[in-house]
Amino acid sequence: MACAFASHTHAGSFDVNPIRIDLSGSARNAALTLKNTGSEPVVVQINAMSWAQQEGKDILNPTDEILVSPPIATIQPEREQIIRVGLRRAPDTQKEISYRLFLQEVPPPPAPGFQGLQVALRIGIPIFVQPRQGPAKATLVWDAQLRTADVINLKLRNDGTGHIQVSDVELYLRDEKEPIAAQSSLAYVLPGQSREWDLKLRHPRVTKNDRVRLKVSTDAGTVDVDISLAP
Repeated sequence: MACAFASHTHAGSFDVNPIRIDLSGSARNAALTLKNTGSEPVVVQINAMSWAQQEGKDILNPTDEILVSPPIATIQPEREQIIRVGLRRAPDTQKEISYRLFLQEVPPPPAPGFQGLQVALRIGIPIFVQPRQGPAKATLVWDAQLRTADVINLKLRNDGTGHIQVSDVELYLRDEKEPIAAQSSLAYVLPGQSREWDLKLRHPRVTKNDRVRLKVSTDAGTVDVDISLAP
């Protein structure tokens, strides 16, 4: 509603590259490039948070295990700023450690008489730290249940040592080319955690104990498996 009644909107604009950081015991530092793509100077504040999950929800807390330099930057139009990120602790022996780096625009004070809406851009960048015993890897365990005549509940449990990022989920009846249910999302499942989706069926032709084909796009590649619907 605020947007509907605002006579003018101010929003900063900056790009970030890369959009993910991978660290390890042998590569404890990384760099981000921020570019101001707007026509006015932009002030960006950067802070790191520890990242865990519980019951499918993200848990973020301030941390001093990630060093950010500089923690705040003023970037002129069409100019760039390098942000350096460093790991201040030893990697875990077996499991991946995860953090999130948040880049928050600090809006300038409104000009006298300004009655519009100021929009501050905020971007979250994942940071993953590889374990000392070797590359982390997700181990995916899928479970599907027919909750109602037109809804399948799909659950993913990650029993591995590394994260998985799920983007597109599709369910097919065997030997059919068109999905009976599909959902696009961007969800991370950290080691030892789980995630659920309620998939609306496009036609209620599925029964309990049927086998369905599951096709999922992830940051580790495409998952393509047959699973049975639990009674």
